[in-house]
Amino acid sequence: MLCWRCRLYQLALKKMSIMNKNRQQILTEAAIAHRETLRKNLQHRLEVARAQGNEKLIRQLEAEAAYLHLK
Repeated sequence: MLCWRCRLYQLALKKMSIMNKNRQQILTEAAIAHRETLRKNLQHRLEVARAQGNEKLIRQLEAEAAYLHLK
C-alpha cells in the first residue's frame, strides 16, 4: 500500500498524462483543420485562375498544391 504522498503523486501523473493526450488531440485536430483550409483556399484560387484563363498562375498553383501534397 502506498503512502498518501505517493498516491497523490500517482494521481498527479495520471492527470498530466490525460492532459497531454488532450493537448495532442487538440493539436492534431488543429493541423487537420489548417490543411483543409489550405486546400480549400488553393482550390478557390485555382478556380479563379482557370476562369481568367491565367495559365501561368494555374501552373504555379498546381506546383504549390504538389509541394504541399494537397493534390
